[in-house]
Amino acid sequence: MGEIVVTESVTLDGVMQAPGRADEDTRDGFRHGGWAGPYADPVMMRVMGAGMAATGAILFGRRTYEDFFAVWHGRTDGNPFTAKLDGTRKYVVSRTMGEPPVWENTILLKDVPAVQALKKELDHDIAVLGSGELVRALLAHGLVDRLVLSVHPLVLGAGRRLFPPDGRPATFRLAESVPTGTGVVIATYEVE
Repeated sequence: MGEIVVTESVTLDGVMQAPGRADEDTRDGFRHGGWAGPYADPVMMRVMGAGMAATGAILFGRRTYEDFFAVWHGRTDGNPFTAKLDGTRKYVVSRTMGEPPVWENTILLKDVPAVQALKKELDHDIAVLGSGELVRALLAHGLVDRLVLSVHPLVLGAGRRLFPPDGRPATFRLAESVPTGTGVVIATYEVE
């Protein structure tokens, strides 16, 4: 059975919204997009690259899937993540997306029970990148096995958070932590 590994960039106050770009996700008037960029360094790239290399499949919510497709599909700048994202089997969970998905190697799943069935079928890890609403649903259904959180040393005070204020209690075991030169701590937690 595969494990679901959630990989997220978060701030100290738990915000995960729009780490990559100013225009990435402006819902609810969010104007702090791109907050993670200044913290990238070789340590982070090495750790994230190793995680991507070990990934057998990627699971997205619809919004993140569409954003990743727009940004990453077919890039020609030599970034190694492009080939990995294009070539890896992708699953997108959506009840509103039309079929077939446009990105090669993508399968549409209609709901969280379909993810549960997929997890039982696969014998390799499934990475979840971004996809906050999907992550919260997976956590609520007990489907997440590991969290890899890049905790950035800043507080934004506003924005969508990884854990909802009305979420169920959960405990995690720290399996590994890697500090970067920019103050980010990449913490890997296993769900207990």
